[in-house]
Amino acid sequence: MLGTVSVASVPAWRHSLLRTAGWTLVAQDAPAKAEIIVVSSDSSSAGMLEAADLVKAGFASRVAIFDRRDTVLQQELVRRGAPRYDPKGFLIRVLRSQGVTDIVVLPEVVGTVDEGRVLQQWCAANSVHSLLFISVTDHSRRTRRVLDRALERHGVRVMVRYARWSQFDPDSWWQSRYGQRTQIMESEKLLADILRHPF
Repeated sequence: MLGTVSVASVPAWRHSLLRTAGWTLVAQDAPAKAEIIVVSSDSSSAGMLEAADLVKAGFASRVAIFDRRDTVLQQELVRRGAPRYDPKGFLIRVLRSQGVTDIVVLPEVVGTVDEGRVLQQWCAANSVHSLLFISVTDHSRRTRRVLDRALERHGVRVMVRYARWSQFDPDSWWQSRYGQRTQIMESEKLLADILRHPF
């Protein structure tokens, strides 16, 4: 009888530990009114939908996206006669289809640290003191750490929200190769950030 109880409890503990590991990557601040909503460069359509919902809820009326350059592959496809795909134009059309009319295009970035640098400069140049930042689920805790360092000391209040339609699910990430790969990669990046910036 005792052996049955302990065997039955192992999966519950395992799932609990795995869920805890998944949620260590996730941060979610309570939304509050802000001057602008900024969508991370990697959240794509999920971020656009989250931003549109926040606009509809009255947290801000303006949304910023980062510019996107054609990749080498896109350039080659166009060279071979394929129709040009405009990622920035697509994201703007998604926002407009959801009722967002005040859209700002920020400079192109390469990674989260670059997002913080570009936002710090842009906020200073445009006297912006508060923003809601939309990230993907698995990236949200590290994003909050980076943006706190880049912006809060300059007087910009940052609230990080994750897009509800992000692919990564912290409650079941171990059930797919995508989830496993994402968990490993993002855990390593978060740990590296903590070791580089412990306080």
